[in-house]
Amino acid sequence: MQAVRGLKECLAAAVLALLLAAAGAAPRTVCTITVNSPDEKESFRRHLGNENYRFVELVERGRADWLDSSCRAGVACDILVISAHYDGGNEFFPDSLDAREFLPVSELERVSCSGSCPTLFSRLQEVYLFGCNTLNPEPHSGATAEVVRSLVREGVPKEQAERELKSLTAAQGESSRDRMRQVFDGVPTIYGFSSTAPVGPIASRVLDRYFQQAGDRDIGRGRTSSRLLSAFTPFGLTAVSGLTPADPNWATRLDMCQFADERRPVAAKLAFVQGLLQRHVGEARLYLDRIRRLRESLDAGVRDDPLAAQVLEAIARDEEARDRVLAYARRADRPDTRVAMFDLARDVGWLTEQARRDELIAMLAELHARPEVGVPEIHLACRTNADGALNGRLATGAAPGETAGGTGHAALRACLGSAPDRAATLQALLSSDEAQVELAQAYLRQRPVDDVRELRRLTEGISALPAGPAQIRALEALGRHYVSDREVLERLVALYGRTSSAAVQTAVAGILLRADRSALPAQTLRQTLITLRRDARNGAGDGTIDALIALLDAR
Repeated sequence: MQAVRGLKECLAAAVLALLLAAAGAAPRTVCTITVNSPDEKESFRRHLGNENYRFVELVERGRADWLDSSCRAGVACDILVISAHYDGGNEFFPDSLDAREFLPVSELERVSCSGSCPTLFSRLQEVYLFGCNTLNPEPHSGATAEVVRSLVREGVPKEQAERELKSLTAAQGESSRDRMRQVFDGVPTIYGFSSTAPVGPIASRVLDRYFQQAGDRDIGRGRTSSRLLSAFTPFGLTAVSGLTPADPNWATRLDMCQFADERRPVAAKLAFVQGLLQRHVGEARLYLDRIRRLRESLDAGVRDDPLAAQVLEAIARDEEARDRVLAYARRADRPDTRVAMFDLARDVGWLTEQARRDELIAMLAELHARPEVGVPEIHLACRTNADGALNGRLATGAAPGETAGGTGHAALRACLGSAPDRAATLQALLSSDEAQVELAQAYLRQRPVDDVRELRRLTEGISALPAGPAQIRALEALGRHYVSDREVLERLVALYGRTSSAAVQTAVAGILLRADRSALPAQTLRQTLITLRRDARNGAGDGTIDALIALLDAR
């Protein structure tokens, strides 16, 4: 009995010692990168408090080098929360078209690989990525499938081609999940979404419920919380761990750092590219994005460096590599691959700028000649002609005063500077055919409306559409704009009040969540949202209206 009593006393003393140690422990540092809405950050702050957690916002508004600033300050994060939209591959970005804060994934790679920022990620236990597709396991560029087809065309058996490229897929971060595992190497738990993520206000409400039930017992422990995954079940939250030296793909992180480590001389990075160009073009194809970012970082001073200039000259003289790359580019299945490879050929001296433009126009003419022009082609045409250098160079084959093809063809020509086709494409946004609206929506993502009168006309037309998928998609296209005009906002509120569709009301609420609502009386809007709300059964409601009401209540 005495022995048992002694054991209990020892255990009690041990527990007391742990509690005292915990009481004197330094607070965990929660780093936040708030590129979009602060809703998720504020939920963490509300429930974790400031006694055991120290919150540090890394983004400094109006300052381009905010991540470097955090490195120089010696910030060391235990927990990292990133709130932003995510393009599925290269960048975290904000909702507002006017915002200036972005987070390129290449910046995260640089911090992860370079000794100039040794502390920021050094003790991370958890990363929370609040953005769509942040941990999507699917290859985002389609490069792997394209390379396999290229090898098969050259006579390599398909099974062999797939085996050879399997490891390369993980190596180059062909999925968002792979890329985040490379960036946050050694981090025990990385949370993110395999597909669509909830908008900030909705994510905040889910977090609030989670914290109310679980507290902070699973936060900062470096282990996956089944409670948190369960709370976000409708949205596909998932968790992975960062790469470690024991991982079979660890060497692929080292390859990533060949490009990302700022301590390496530029000449050494260019020499690595030169070596890639000696391999099969399909393998170099997997590195195109990284090569592009390296090219874009070269300034006149770097090009004047004797060693860098020597490597660049050697690449420019490599006619065998030139012929292989251009031949691959001209027969590549994916037009965006062609663009990237023509850009590479121009930058290393294999094509003049005029020759590059000729190649691009030939490619766009080929796309325009197809019976159908879809969303990917529209995005590509607009991005390719972002500087307007290709305006007016596409010969459509139509008679004067006529247009060739349908909405997709018109949108492609609008991307190349055609004013009549822009008007026709915007008119398609008001169609009751959802497929036509989708094509117009793709154009507007690249060429948004900046004339308030045009925005008012589109809002009026969208409001007049019958309730259904076409109207909802048109509203989503409108919602990509930062709406601040009172007349537009009032039309949207009027549509909310008279529609019979709960899904349309949700779409309107989604626009109002992101809009500048200062022109609207908050209490009047709140009353409208509540009293005129339609039955949201059958899955029509997703919490967007509730989130908007909660924001209005907080004012």
